[in-house]
Amino acid sequence: MDLETAGGWLPLERADAIAALRAQGTALDELRSRAAVLRDAGKGRRITYSRKAFLPVTNLCRDRCAYCTFRRDEGEDGAWTMTPAEIAEWSERARRLGCREALLCLGDQPEAVSPGYRRWLHDQGHRSTIEYVERASRIALEHGLLPHSNPGLMRPEDLARLRPVNVSLGLMLETTSHRLRGQGQAHYYAPDKDPVLRLEVLENAGRQRIPFTTGLLIGIGETPEERVDTVRAIAEIHRRHGHIQEVIVQNFRAKPEIPMAACAEPDALDLARTIAMTRLVLGPHMNVQVPPNLSPDETVFLLDSGINDFGGISPLTPDYVNPEAPWPHIGALARTCERAGYQLCERLALYPEYIGRHAFVDPALRERVTRQWATIRAAEDVGSVSRLEAQP
Repeated sequence: MDLETAGGWLPLERADAIAALRAQGTALDELRSRAAVLRDAGKGRRITYSRKAFLPVTNLCRDRCAYCTFRRDEGEDGAWTMTPAEIAEWSERARRLGCREALLCLGDQPEAVSPGYRRWLHDQGHRSTIEYVERASRIALEHGLLPHSNPGLMRPEDLARLRPVNVSLGLMLETTSHRLRGQGQAHYYAPDKDPVLRLEVLENAGRQRIPFTTGLLIGIGETPEERVDTVRAIAEIHRRHGHIQEVIVQNFRAKPEIPMAACAEPDALDLARTIAMTRLVLGPHMNVQVPPNLSPDETVFLLDSGINDFGGISPLTPDYVNPEAPWPHIGALARTCERAGYQLCERLALYPEYIGRHAFVDPALRERVTRQWATIRAAEDVGSVSRLEAQP
C-alpha cells in the first residue's frame, strides 16, 4: 500500500503492526524503508536532540522494577536526594556548558516508603515530592534552564502545579500489559506501573494541554501483541488531545545487579522493527526517539528505521538510569548523521511545533521559550556540524 506521504498516511492496523514485529530479511528491509520514507514526509532529514543536564532529584522510590538500577532504599549505600543548593550548583554549571534543558528525574512517590525522607521534606517546607519538584524546577529556571520533569505518577493537581515551571512533562508508559504486574514479572513489585494509572496521567496531561513525553520499554517480558497495544494506546490518547510531543522506544539493558540480569536484551533487529512499527502507527508528524547511548553501534541503522530524535544528551551528567552507557560526543554524532545524509539539530525540551501554540505553553514560560528558541535558530545559521565539532 502507498501511504508514504504525509497527506496519504493511514495508521498501521493492529494485525499488520503485530506482523511487523516478526518481519525478517527483505520484509524487514521493506518495513524499515516505509518507516523512513514516512518519517521523511513529516520530518525531513533533520534529527534533533536536546542539550540537557540530568538532575537526579532523588533515587528513593516505592517501586521495585525488576530491571532498575536507579532506585535505592533509604539508608542504602548510594541513596541520595539533591538539596536545593546542589540543584542550583548543577544548573549553573549546566548553563555554562551551553545546556538548555534541566531533566528532573526521580523515583515514584518515595515519601510513601521513606520516613526519613518525609521528615526531610517537612523540614524543607514541603508536604510532598511534587512540591519539591516544583521548587527544583524554579531553581533550574532561575539559572537559565528550561525544566522537563519526570516525577512518576501525577494527579491532576500535580500536573497543574508543575505546568507553570516546566515546558514539558513526562511519564514512560512502558507497557499497557497488566500481565507484567503478575508474580514473577517485571512490574510485580511496582504498584505505580499499573497501566490504568499511567494512562490516566497521559489523559489528564492532555486535558491540561501539557506537552508530554512518553514511550515504551521493550524487552521486559512483553509479547508482540502487548507491544503493539502500548503504541496504539498512546496514539489514541494523542488523537484526542494532541499533546504527545515525543514517543521514546527504549530497549531493556541487562545489568548484573538486577533480578532480570539473565534476561536477553532486544537486539538491533528487534529494536528496528519496533521503531518502524511505532512510526507506521503514529504517523509522519510524531517525534519518535531512541536513546543514542543504549545502541551506540547502531546509530545509522536506527536512523534508517524511522526515528527523528535522539532525546537529551548531557555534557555534564551521566545517564543515571543507565550509568554504564555514556552519552555520545555531540560533534561525533553530528558527523555520523551527516555521513548518512541527515542533519543533527538542537531543540529545546519543548518541541518546535508546540512553541508557537500558546495553549500548550504556560504564560509564565513563553518569553523564555521564545528567546531560547531564537538563540538556537540563530546558531543554526552558523553551520550545523562545524558548530557542534567542539561540543562535548
